[in-house]
Amino acid sequence: MKKILSVILALALMMTAAMAVADTSYTATVDSQIGGVGAVTVTVTLKDDGSIAAVTVDECKDTPGICDLPCEKLPADMVAMNSINVDIVAGATMTSDAILAGAKAALENGGVDITALMEKKEVVVEKAADETLEADVVVIGAGGAGLAAAITAEQNGAKVIVVEKMPKVGGNTILAGGAVNAVDDRSEFAIKQNDSVQWHFEQTYSGGDYQGDPELILTLVQNAWDGIEWTKSLGMEWLGEDAVFTVSGGLWPRAWKPAMPAATGFFDTYTKYIEKTDAINLMLNTKAEKILTNADGAACGIIATGETGNTITINAKSVVVATGGFSKNVALRQAYDAIWGMLDESVMSTNHEGATGDGVKMLQLLGADFVQMGNIQLLPLGDPKTGSLSGNIEHGVDTRIFVNKEGLRYGNEAGRRDDMTRDLFAQTDAYMWIVMDSDTYPTGDEVNNFGETANQLVEAGRAVKADTLEELAEKMGVPAENLVATIDEYNKYCIGGELEGQADQFGRALFGPKIDNGPFYAGPRVPTVHHTMGGVRIDTQCRVYNENGEIIENLYAAGEVTGGIHGSNRLGGNALADTIVFGRIAGESAALCK
Repeated sequence: MKKILSVILALALMMTAAMAVADTSYTATVDSQIGGVGAVTVTVTLKDDGSIAAVTVDECKDTPGICDLPCEKLPADMVAMNSINVDIVAGATMTSDAILAGAKAALENGGVDITALMEKKEVVVEKAADETLEADVVVIGAGGAGLAAAITAEQNGAKVIVVEKMPKVGGNTILAGGAVNAVDDRSEFAIKQNDSVQWHFEQTYSGGDYQGDPELILTLVQNAWDGIEWTKSLGMEWLGEDAVFTVSGGLWPRAWKPAMPAATGFFDTYTKYIEKTDAINLMLNTKAEKILTNADGAACGIIATGETGNTITINAKSVVVATGGFSKNVALRQAYDAIWGMLDESVMSTNHEGATGDGVKMLQLLGADFVQMGNIQLLPLGDPKTGSLSGNIEHGVDTRIFVNKEGLRYGNEAGRRDDMTRDLFAQTDAYMWIVMDSDTYPTGDEVNNFGETANQLVEAGRAVKADTLEELAEKMGVPAENLVATIDEYNKYCIGGELEGQADQFGRALFGPKIDNGPFYAGPRVPTVHHTMGGVRIDTQCRVYNENGEIIENLYAAGEVTGGIHGSNRLGGNALADTIVFGRIAGESAALCK
């Protein structure tokens, strides 16, 4: 009997071992140009019957905080549905596409017939019961302004519910470069920079062609530094004074950089705070449909649609609208555009997929007043394939130039964003190259404002690199003699040049070191829709007004859904300052309203 049992046990072990080795893994790294993200490595493990045993994303070089959700959700969905043809994560389209492409490539490269695994499976979701919730404050939108409002409301004693239609927090803020314009007035550093709150005000006001509300602008610039200090009190880390720079279109070196790439540091900080409190309930995949009002016309809650299609009614004493802009809504931007006259589908956007103007529609139903809706900002800094800001090789205004397909400079690279974009539209194919040397990339492993290294961008084909300007011109496809002559002329105005301290023929007066330290880099860019500066009318307490000039009681708004702050042209670096300053004000006002 013992011998028989031993044989049976041995056979069982052999069968187990055979089953274990029957699972086969396939790995592929997809071209980083797919979706415009960094290289993505995916491993798919199949059982002996051909079904999916496991999927892992071994490496994703997209920005942390943006890629986390699709890297977690898509592999789980593939296993659960036994298909590599699953739905992408809304708001993370580029990363999702890269993961799906990686899974497909892994199996195809391994000789696997993927016909059955490409079958699209219908997802059946049981509808949850309708529900009614209670809060002191309900915030619509979990971007930068929304979460700043939620946390500030909680800090003022309120119970808060935040609803976000996307499956993740962040909105447009998390896609931004992370820079915040702020002046610690009368500090030694501000004096050294020849900067002040008053100068920040004057540049913001004049930079928007004096269309912005002076009281709102003053509120922004006077509270921006305190906003940075507030994020520090929550645990957010910032780089020091030596990292302060001039953002494209920022007009002055007053932009402070978070320690984490892009704007991921804000949401790392905000979500950690929210996780530690029971007073904030964050509801993702929950779309606000309507703002409720009582018999007196005061806001008193919202109606939303939950993840399963159920109706969620939230009763609250006040409502904060922080739904962002409408740059991804082609119909709306064409209807309102008063500047460009050509914002159809051919012009891409830096924005996330949820920037569709939902807040505008809800506020219109209440008779809210809107200001300067035709003021839509474009940037000359979009990725040629996606329109996104990622992949941009520049660090700051003073270290780079723009050249067209002819290898020539054509405008002031330190000017206003609208002027730089108009200049680019006038060039061949509205296409330009950002050119710089190795001053800010001594080894190539240094990162840009989005956490991407120069070497990664070159490897991905999103930038080119060369030891000489002649070789760089060849890789760019521009005449070498033009590029060399252009940079020779530019260098005359740089530090140490014979014309140092003078403005050039384009009116540029901000210059850094010469572009003469190889290897040299160049990255292509195109115009892209970036920010909708018009929106609902608010005051310095973030109270919303109706078309008759009356306050809609208990209703507040903050962030890109509002108008009247930036005028016709927003300074680079002012948007994230806007989310912190007015998000905090809206949260406090909503928490303390009667």
